[in-house]
Amino acid sequence: MKIIADQAIPFLKGVLEPFAEVCYRPGREFTPEEVRTADALIIRTRTHCDSRLLEGSRVGMIATATIGFDHIDRAWCAAHGIEVATAAGCNARGVLQWVAAVLTTLARREGWRPQERTLGIIGVGHVGSLVKSYAEAWGFRVLCCDPPREEREHVGFLPLEEVARQADLLTFHTPLDDTTRHMASQPLFDRMKPGAVLINSSRGEVVDGEALRRSRQRWVLDVWEHEPELDPELLERALLATPHIAGYSQQGKANATAMAVAAVSRRFQLPLEGWYPPEVERSAPRPISWPELCRTIPQHYDIEAESSRLKHHPDTFEALRDNYAYRHEYF
Repeated sequence: MKIIADQAIPFLKGVLEPFAEVCYRPGREFTPEEVRTADALIIRTRTHCDSRLLEGSRVGMIATATIGFDHIDRAWCAAHGIEVATAAGCNARGVLQWVAAVLTTLARREGWRPQERTLGIIGVGHVGSLVKSYAEAWGFRVLCCDPPREEREHVGFLPLEEVARQADLLTFHTPLDDTTRHMASQPLFDRMKPGAVLINSSRGEVVDGEALRRSRQRWVLDVWEHEPELDPELLERALLATPHIAGYSQQGKANATAMAVAAVSRRFQLPLEGWYPPEVERSAPRPISWPELCRTIPQHYDIEAESSRLKHHPDTFEALRDNYAYRHEYF
């Protein structure tokens, strides 16, 4: 059995070797020639899995150690009998804490309290649900939009346009597909309150960057259209800017690797489904009050320093991301 894995996936080396030949490669350097003889791929977003890479191969499983899947042609894989597994939800708590850092920073800079702000959440899945729960406990008025969930569950979520009209802060937590690409574009910006803040930590292409730049709104971005090439004006004018690391917590990365290992283990009947990196302390979720959050989060995550680094050195986007010191989840 042969597995090709992205060499940047943490905690993975040595885990599967007792059961398979494992070849580690940079994510952008997987080749059709090598993939042709592989049974499974373990990847990140840097490896685009489509017919050009997979045609004629014996690959039966692709496990991506990411929550997103827009780098995988899932229709082609399904048609050719290739199982695709994602790490959905792996980094939800890490993204929650990134959002918390954004909210506390803006509140301190602008002098407002949660009770004075309406937070709109677009996409109420693993991440959005956590943000909703904590934000409501902190005192925000929370409005949610998630059309697929609303259609299935009838829980009272609002249309996107209505959430945008009422929100002071609008945070996006959607996957990227044909229904969400440029979901945030000029018509939406025109409906938003003047001076409202758009927050995007989902996928860069969810937001029309050119239209955002022309709008009267303000923004905080972790993900960017056309990464790693950043729009200089979007970067300069961002209230906070980070290099696609919102979910880069130590536990989030450990969860993602464990979920990829579990997926491969199920497919090929390996005795590793319950494996978790022994060097990582698992998260211990707990409630946290707004005053405690404001007091403690700078000790765990200095988002302003990170933003300053990216703004001053935009050409280091990929280096900042690849060499990131994973944060520790503390609530």
